[in-house]
Amino acid sequence: MTRPRLTIVIAAFDEARALPRLQPRLAAVLDGLDADGIDAGVLYVDDGSGDGTWEAMEVIAAADARVSLLRLSRNFGKEVALTAGLDQVTDGAAMILDADGQDPPELIPQFVARWREGYDDVHGTRVSRAGESWAKKATAHAFYRVIQRLAKTPVPADTGDYRLLSPRALDALRQIRERHRFMKGLFGWIGFNRIAIPYERHARIAGRSKFGFWRLWNFAIDGVTSFSTAPLRLATYVGLATACAAFVFALWVVGKAMLYGDAVAGWPTMMAVILFLGSVQLVALGVIGEYLGRLYEESKRRPLYLVRDWRSSRHPGPEGLHQERVVTAAQG
Repeated sequence: MTRPRLTIVIAAFDEARALPRLQPRLAAVLDGLDADGIDAGVLYVDDGSGDGTWEAMEVIAAADARVSLLRLSRNFGKEVALTAGLDQVTDGAAMILDADGQDPPELIPQFVARWREGYDDVHGTRVSRAGESWAKKATAHAFYRVIQRLAKTPVPADTGDYRLLSPRALDALRQIRERHRFMKGLFGWIGFNRIAIPYERHARIAGRSKFGFWRLWNFAIDGVTSFSTAPLRLATYVGLATACAAFVFALWVVGKAMLYGDAVAGWPTMMAVILFLGSVQLVALGVIGEYLGRLYEESKRRPLYLVRDWRSSRHPGPEGLHQERVVTAAQG
């Protein structure tokens, strides 16, 4: 019988210090999976790094025949880099792992066990986050709760990209080619059988996080606007409420002038009303602009990513078929 296949997909950007420390742990996991009858390998995706990450990947691939490498033409962002890696997994399941070592690879056999039980999306849910500031923990906690309320698509709380996807889940995900990719939402959108594995997230093994608060803020906006129209509806409600308040205020001003006259000039009141209404209009236009900008990006139909280099693994298996897949994904 053909052994089940698993590809561990790791997208990295400027992680030259972390990858050499992560690989020995991965190699031990691969050895254990091989003993359990799983044909496993690793696919590293270099998202246009500039610190020697690609060179570090080449050293790793030269030492381990189970490692494949994919290098994008520039930095496209983590979401697109993950998409590029998952596009290449045309046989078997895929396990997504961060390059910083915060998500322990030693738990991968637990994910595989759940996959063998019939689950299509086995995701890790964080019960603790070591090495992160209280501000980052608080904002992450708030973000997941907000998007759960705004989006119709299920997005599990405190759950990132640390997950295993079955072959049919990967096939479904490959059909989604939108440009602004909020992967956590896409994982929930495809549905299928899902189960969570609680775990404790570790501190980074090397380097610093590339996601500052500004990038996290933009990431949150992408998540909300990709899976919810609630901001547009909120802008409508605010506009209606403001219009009603302005109408009532206008009646009060006219009635007061008719009954008591208007001996005092209303400059402060007039300016306050104008500034308030103008601010509401600008906010509403900004919300509409966010959605319109995304429509503009989608209409151009540019490729999600372009591939610069591909290094197939030397491990026996169907990796030789991936070269053609890389070209197709880059153009589609």
